[in-house]
Amino acid sequence: MFKRFLTSVALATLAIPSLAAAQGVTSSADPRATEAGRQILHEGGSAADAAMAMMLVLTLVEPQSSGVGGGGFLVYHQAKTGEIGTVNGREMAPASAKPERFLGADGQPRGYGDVIPGGLSVGVPGNVRLMELTHKKWGKLEWKALFQPAIKLADAGFQVTPALYGWLERYQDTWKDFPAARALYYVDGKPAPVGTLIKNPAYAALLRDIAAKGPDAFYTGANARAISDAVAKSVRNPATITTRDIAAYKAQDKPAVCTTYRVYKVCGMGPPSSGATTVFGILGMIEGWDMKAMGKDNPMSWHLLAEAMQLAYADREMYLGDGDFVEVPVKGLLDKAYLAERRDLISPYGKAAAYPAGSPPGAPKRSPSGPVAEQGTTHFVAVDRDGDVAAMTSTIESIFGSNLVANGFFLNNELTDFDLSPVRAGAPAANRVEPGKRPLSSMSPTIVYGPDGKVVFAVGSAGGKRIIMHVTKALVGVLDWGLSAEDALALPNLFFGRDGVLIENTEAGKAIAERMAPFGYGFTATDLGSKLNAAQQVDGVWHGAADPRGPGTSSVDGAPPQG
Repeated sequence: MFKRFLTSVALATLAIPSLAAAQGVTSSADPRATEAGRQILHEGGSAADAAMAMMLVLTLVEPQSSGVGGGGFLVYHQAKTGEIGTVNGREMAPASAKPERFLGADGQPRGYGDVIPGGLSVGVPGNVRLMELTHKKWGKLEWKALFQPAIKLADAGFQVTPALYGWLERYQDTWKDFPAARALYYVDGKPAPVGTLIKNPAYAALLRDIAAKGPDAFYTGANARAISDAVAKSVRNPATITTRDIAAYKAQDKPAVCTTYRVYKVCGMGPPSSGATTVFGILGMIEGWDMKAMGKDNPMSWHLLAEAMQLAYADREMYLGDGDFVEVPVKGLLDKAYLAERRDLISPYGKAAAYPAGSPPGAPKRSPSGPVAEQGTTHFVAVDRDGDVAAMTSTIESIFGSNLVANGFFLNNELTDFDLSPVRAGAPAANRVEPGKRPLSSMSPTIVYGPDGKVVFAVGSAGGKRIIMHVTKALVGVLDWGLSAEDALALPNLFFGRDGVLIENTEAGKAIAERMAPFGYGFTATDLGSKLNAAQQVDGVWHGAADPRGPGTSSVDGAPPQG
């Protein structure tokens, strides 16, 4: 129902160009963003152009998840050169963000629910600088062209979806302290019902300004003051982000982190993302077993994934952080000999007694970090007619981020992705907050190359720390089990928690859970929703895929969104 509703909204709101030969693929969590990307491809834009246009539209139509008030990671394959690169647009802590930022009067960390709403949690947004660097490196269309789909939607209005309405209802108590959010999304003092047309003239005006003047229109002047004022004047947790903090932000051009998995080359994002190291660590451990022969319905396949998952996450908590501030042993974590040692801790026939962090080559002494609670995130993929591939995950961290609004967009609460405790086991926490630092993330945009060197799969997801496992199971589904992207995304989601190993409460998930007793433990079937988006090349033809659990869609240029 969600997808039918959203597809009708997209087709009614955005004009569809005349059909043309297929030139590329787009996939996102909302059909209006998917269509915006398709339009850009149809106009001759690159995958980079399409991805950036989708990011701007998602700010508008999926405000609970991502936007220009947050940050993201982009992984990009350029077909002409065969090169792969990444852009780090992760939010940055302001100068006021000292390690004790989230401690209470008693010297103990405050609760997440206490520090998320309001100014204390806001980091300097990175997505517009990411967009600038991405366009400089791989863009084809004029800068201003990328803004037009979002501007049109903001002016004409977009309809409230069932998903957005559900979140508006849940946040009514919180929004008693956030009048700017209510002004945008409430009608007669209540959350705008499904189908309500929402216009956002402030966001449209900001986009026109950035389109005409460039990214400095976001990071300096009136918009920078609006961000600084929103943070300082918040009813909840007022804090300081100066216009100097905002103007100083820079996106980073980073090398991709790549390794091999069987006959494939897999590439992703380096620190402060923990995506590549943890996803590839899991793959490196299970590489020692014939997952293809075991298949997707064999409980041993899921047992091995569960054991490797917990070992890889132990390494994640111990070693990952912002590589500009702490030493992260990326090469050591992906070392094949090291992963073989980790694999030796896994019995195919039973669960381990414990899942300690290992000692990868080059690893410093470290104390494990504490938990973080990412939620508000989205992923999108674009492939253009030249074969360029963009995979981007974007976030404002929690649902509606900090709940603060500036010029029609929500500001992130990314600073709560830092460890709220600056000290762990008597040593400085690797992921503690510090001025100018970027917080650890689980976002895992991933691109896969086949044996012939051509891209065969691009994938990513929302879901906080579960992102890593959503992406891993999709990779195993395609690369080991030979599934289509659509079927791989639909596989049961897997994670772990206080109740042990968790598997998604679907028919397939419950069937696997019922067969886990011989391994000495059970899987608990529970709600483990995801928001995956992907593109897959099969026999030279690209196909898009969107998670069947939500309203996401994919589209081929020359055809309306599918999902």
